[in-house]
Amino acid sequence: MRKPLVAGNWKMNGSSESNKALLEGILSKADTFSDIEVALFPPSVYLQQVQSALTGTGLSWGTQNLSQFEKGAYTGEISASMLVDFGCKYVLIGHSERRCLYAELDLDQCLLDRIIAEKYEMAVRAGITPIICIGESPDEHAVGRTEEVVLRLLDTVIAHQGVEGLAHTVLAYEPVWAIGTGRSATPEWAQDVHSFMRQRVAKHDKEIAKNIRILYGGSIKGNNAAPLFLQPDIDGGLVGGGSLDADEFVKICQAAVLKLG
Repeated sequence: MRKPLVAGNWKMNGSSESNKALLEGILSKADTFSDIEVALFPPSVYLQQVQSALTGTGLSWGTQNLSQFEKGAYTGEISASMLVDFGCKYVLIGHSERRCLYAELDLDQCLLDRIIAEKYEMAVRAGITPIICIGESPDEHAVGRTEEVVLRLLDTVIAHQGVEGLAHTVLAYEPVWAIGTGRSATPEWAQDVHSFMRQRVAKHDKEIAKNIRILYGGSIKGNNAAPLFLQPDIDGGLVGGGSLDADEFVKICQAAVLKLG
C-alpha cells in the first residue's frame, strides 16, 4: 500500500512566534498520525526554525519553490543545493499560485511547462522529492479541459526526464477553481482525475504508476478530508489554509490514517 502523505503549504504566512505555536500544536498530537507521512512547507525564511523543530520527530519539511538553475545571478531565487543544506526532503513545483500570480502568466505555455520540467530535474538530481502540482483553471474546468491540462504537463515532465524519474516524485492534482475558494472537488470527481493521471503514467510504466503517490489539493478541511482520502487513487492531500491551524491540520492528518484501515 502507498503510504499516505499530508503536505502542509503555509504559503506566505507565519512569524517566528506563530510558527512556534503551530509547530508545538501539531507535534503534541503527532502520535495520532505517526503511521502516515507529514511534511510542512514554510516560507523559506523560516526553514531553519522548522528544521530545528522537526528534526528527529518523524515529520518532514520542504519549500514552496526552487530555481531551475544550479547557481548564478538569479536574484531572489533558491537553488536545490541550498535546500539540501536545510535538510529539505520535498519541494513544491508548479503550484497554481506561482503560475497565476507571477510572471508565469506571461510565458508561452510550452515554455512554462518546460521550466517546471527543468525544476523537477534539478530537484531529482539533488535528491529532493518534487511534488508536481497539476490542475486546471476555472475557465479550463468550465469547458471540460481537465484531462487535456493534466496530460500536457505530465507528458512534458516524462519527455524531459523519462518516466523513471516519476519513481522519485509525488503528483498533486490541485484544481485551481477550488484553491482558497472553499469549493472542494467532490470525492468522485477527484478520484476520476487521480485515476486518469495514474492510468497515463501506467502507459509508460505500470509499476511506477502503481507506486506513485497522487495527492489532492483544493480547500481540504478536517470535515471533508476523510471522504477524499478514502478514494482508491488519492494518497493524501496538499493542504493550504487548513495547515495554518494546528487542530484543523491534525484532523486532516488523522483522516489520512483512516486510509490505512
